Amino acid sequence: MNQLDKELLRIKSKVEEMWTLVDFQVQAGREGLVSPDEELAKKVSKSGKKVNSYDIKIDRMCENIFALYNPVAVDLRWLLAILKINSNLERIGDYAESIAHMLKEANPPIEATLLAQSRVLEMYDATQTMLQQVRQAFFEENTELARQVIKRDKILNKIHGKTDKMLLKYFQTHPHNIHQSLKVSGIIRKLERIGDHTTNIAEEIVFYVDAKVVKHKQKKKKKDKGEE
Repeated sequence: MNQLDKELLRIKSKVEEMWTLVDFQVQAGREGLVSPDEELAKKVSKSGKKVNSYDIKIDRMCENIFALYNPVAVDLRWLLAILKINSNLERIGDYAESIAHMLKEANPPIEATLLAQSRVLEMYDATQTMLQQVRQAFFEENTELARQVIKRDKILNKIHGKTDKMLLKYFQTHPHNIHQSLKVSGIIRKLERIGDHTTNIAEEIVFYVDAKVVKHKQKKKKKDKGEE
C-alpha cells in the first residue's frame, strides 16, 4: 500500500466514525417521539459538536491530499465525492439536532392519534432504512444499492406532500393539541430534507464508482413530471 492509499484509508475511517454519530442522532430522534428523554436530547446536541469537528477535519484531510499527491482518475472522483458526502452528512446531523430541539419543545410523548395520522414514525423508518442502505452502499461500493436509495426517497416525498391536509384534519378534531401538531409538521419537513441529503450521498457513490452523474437526471425527471 503506497502513501496515498494509506491517506485515503484514513479519510474513510474518519467518515465511518462521523457516520456512526449521525446515525445515532437520527435514531435518537425517533426514540424521542415515543418516549421523552432529556439526557438523550443532550447527547444528540453533544454529538452535533463532534460531527461538526469531523466535517472540518475531513475537509482538511482531503485538501492536503489534493496539495500533496495530485490524485487522478478514480482517486480524484473518490475525493470529490467524499467532500460532498461529508457536507451532506454534516447537514443530516444538523437536521437531526434540530429535530431533538423540536421534540423537547413539543413536550413528548407525542399524542398517539397524531403519530398515526401524520405517519411520522413510518417516515422515520424509511429515513433510517435509506441511511443504513446508503452507508452499506458506500463501504461496499455498491451502486445498485445506491440507486435503490434514490428511488426510496419517493416514500418520504409522498408523506411530506400530504402533511398540510393531514394537519388540517387533525386540527379540526384535536384543537387542543395544535402545539404538538405544528412540531410534528416541522419534524416531517426536516425528515424530508434528510432524505434529500441521503439521496445526494447515493448519487455521489454512483459518481465515483461508475463515473456517471445521475443527480441532474433525477431533477429533470421531477421537473418533467411536474410539467405534465
